Amino acid sequence: MASSNWPAVNEAELPHGFAVTTSGRVSGVHEAGDIFSDVPFTDNERLLMDNTLTDATRATKVRFNIYIGDLGSDSGAGADALFPTTPEAARSVLIAVDPNTNSVEVRSGRDVAERANDRVCQLGATAALSSCRQGELIDGLVSAVRVMAAAIGRV
Repeated sequence: MASSNWPAVNEAELPHGFAVTTSGRVSGVHEAGDIFSDVPFTDNERLLMDNTLTDATRATKVRFNIYIGDLGSDSGAGADALFPTTPEAARSVLIAVDPNTNSVEVRSGRDVAERANDRVCQLGATAALSSCRQGELIDGLVSAVRVMAAAIGRV
């Protein structure tokens, strides 16, 4: 279990639609049409991630999915439970990062398992880990996707 130095949050003081998760992280929703005033990533980071995912998917014909969030106390089991719910799971790769525990999990679907094998998944996790542990999630994810796409190869 990861320890945190964050101050305790009184749930009663949070705005409507916000709650404290079991990990202690504050999670919130916004009403449709509301403008986000505090987004976790810059426009450039989101654009970089989007372009990286698009390029990798086009080059390999493998769909790359990213998840950033709580994977539970067993991050491997959390990624296993999450993976089947991702878009095109059978022909995709999931890179899941839990910032609360500094864990990175990578899963590949049955239709791409030969190309996105355990070695390729380990390369992706290793590529992401250092940057993610330093709080540079986008840099880590971009590295993971690029390394995996290069290892999978073009179709």
